Amino acid sequence: MEAAKKQCKNKDITLDGNDLQTEPVLLPGLPNHLASLCLANLPPSLLYRVCISWRRFIYSPNFSPFYSLYALLAPTSPAPDSACQFHSASFFCFDPVAWKWRSLPSPPTSGAPLCMLSRHPSYISRILPVQSIAASGHLLLIAANTHNFLPALNHPLVFNPLSSKWSFGPPFNSPRRWCVTGSMDSSVYVASGTGAQYQRDVARSLERWDMSKKEADWIWDTRTACKDAKFSREAIEAIGYRGKLCMVNIKGRALKEGTVYNISMNKWEQMPRGMLGGWTGPATTGDQVMYVVDQETGSLSMYDPDNDCWEEFVGPSNHLKGAQHISAGRGKVCAVSADGAKIFVVDVSASVIARPPNFWTLEPPEGMEVIAVHILPRMSIHQSSC
Repeated sequence: MEAAKKQCKNKDITLDGNDLQTEPVLLPGLPNHLASLCLANLPPSLLYRVCISWRRFIYSPNFSPFYSLYALLAPTSPAPDSACQFHSASFFCFDPVAWKWRSLPSPPTSGAPLCMLSRHPSYISRILPVQSIAASGHLLLIAANTHNFLPALNHPLVFNPLSSKWSFGPPFNSPRRWCVTGSMDSSVYVASGTGAQYQRDVARSLERWDMSKKEADWIWDTRTACKDAKFSREAIEAIGYRGKLCMVNIKGRALKEGTVYNISMNKWEQMPRGMLGGWTGPATTGDQVMYVVDQETGSLSMYDPDNDCWEEFVGPSNHLKGAQHISAGRGKVCAVSADGAKIFVVDVSASVIARPPNFWTLEPPEGMEVIAVHILPRMSIHQSSC
C-alpha cells in the first residue's frame, strides 16, 4: 500500500512540444486493465485513502458502483422573495466513502426554470409535496407544485447516477400533483392526483411507464382505473411488494383506507386486514422486505405475509418517532426525522442479532431540510472533484 501510495501518480509525457497527461498508473509494473482486476474486489473506503489515482478509480466505470444516499432537500429559511429559485427543492448525494455531500447537476428544463416548492413564501407553515422515487437504478422526479400551485412537471425527470446526467421521461398524459407514485421492477406507476384543476377522470386514473423499453418507445400506458378518487388527497407512495403496489390514503395512525394493485392481473384488490392495521407511518421495501415506522412510538416493523401481521424488530426509538419518510436497501433503513433536520440510518442486517440496533445520524448541508431519501449506486463524478 505504501509503495502504491508513493508511485501511483499521474505521469506527464511530452510529444511534439505538447504536454499530454496519460492515464494514471494504478499499480506500477502492471497495465491498467490488469491492475483494475486486482483492485476491483477491494473495499472502496480502503482505495479512497491510499492515493488520488485509486480515489479516481472507484468513481470510474471500471469499478463496480458502491451505494450512496440521495436526498431531496429544501431551504429551511426561504428568502422573502416570490422568485421560485429561492424556494425550490434540489437533490444531493451523500458519499459514504468520502463522507461528504455532493450536489447533483441541475435538471434540464423545457422552458421556464424548474420550480419545485416544498414551502410557499406565502404559506411557510404548509409543506407542499415534491414526489420522487427510485426505479431501475435511476432517481426519478415525478411531481411537484409551482408557486402558482400548478403541476411543475410535464415529463418525469430521470437521473442516471452512473453517467451523472439528467434526461426527460415520456410526457405525462395528464400532468399532476398530489398523486400516487411507485415502481416495481422496471416499471413506474402514477395514479390519481390533480392537475391545474380537479378532474375525476384524472383522480381515478392509473398509468404505467416501462423503463426497460427503448427510449424512443417510452410512453404512459393506461391501466385499470382506481375504484374511487380517495387517493388524490395526499402525496402517496405506492410500495412495490411481491408483484403488487400497496398504498394507504392517509399517513400516520389516523383511520385510513388501503388498496392493492395486482400488476400481473391489472386489477385492484382489497388490502389485507393485518397489513392495513399495522400501517402506522411511512413504509418502504428493501431486499424483498416491507418495513413500516410507527410515527407515534418510533418502532420499526417488517411485514409477515404468511400471517398477515407486522413484526416489530426495532423497539420504540426517539430517533424514529415522527419519521416523515423512509427508504431501505443494502441492509439499511434510512429515515427522515420529523423536522427534516436529520437522517437516521438503521443497520437492519445486524439488528436481529445485535441489541440495541446500530444507528447512524447524518445531517443535511447547512440551511437545508430533508424531504425524502433514496438508496442508489454512487454518482459518477469528475476526476478533479474526487
